Amino acid sequence: MNRVDGKTRVGGPPGRLATSVVKPRRYKRVMDLTLLAVVVVLGIPMWVILALLVPLAIWIDDRGPVFFRQERVGKGGRTFTFWKFRTMVVGAESEGQWTREHDPRVTRTGKILRRIAVDELPQLVNILNGEMSWVGPRPLPTRMHEEAVKIEPRFSQRLQVTPGATGVAQLHLPRHTSPGRRLRYDLLYVKKMGFRLDVRLILGAARFVLTGTWGEGRLAPDQPSDPGQSMKAGSK
Repeated sequence: MNRVDGKTRVGGPPGRLATSVVKPRRYKRVMDLTLLAVVVVLGIPMWVILALLVPLAIWIDDRGPVFFRQERVGKGGRTFTFWKFRTMVVGAESEGQWTREHDPRVTRTGKILRRIAVDELPQLVNILNGEMSWVGPRPLPTRMHEEAVKIEPRFSQRLQVTPGATGVAQLHLPRHTSPGRRLRYDLLYVKKMGFRLDVRLILGAARFVLTGTWGEGRLAPDQPSDPGQSMKAGSK
């Protein structure tokens, strides 16, 4: 772990990691802000309802805090504060365990929020700040990222692009998957990143949210050559 320009950088020596960062595509930031504006403006009635119901449901469940914030690893290994609605018991992250299937640390309200991805809504702040994009590799907590690097030494290669709320790995794989397999899918996005693929992945994420299947992944080839084509095959 290193300090660069007052910020923490993880994943390897800063110079080596910085040279591997992919040059940002021009469409990315424009698309992120445009879609963010559309979602916020058109979803005003929904925001009012969620602002009342979600915090109340979380508080009633265990009287704990509504929001969860955590240091996560972003583009180039720089860390940032990641926001979401709390879905696990207070102090769950201190155990240092990867989230697992049927994790007992997930609250009753958290199980519902996770299935429809409502817990991810506070990440709109991260997208507005440019720390995240709508599409990209899932940002991991610092400790989990470092553990993944020990298992898969090339894991930091996924930090070449801005992390995202959805992406190839998020849609094709379940939440609980090995670092090596996650890396293969994330690198597919790094290689094929483009406007059309981003749109298809966002639409795929919307479908999962509306059907309450977010985070379950789908059956897909272990190393699909075309993530977009694999998505089509999985939807038949």
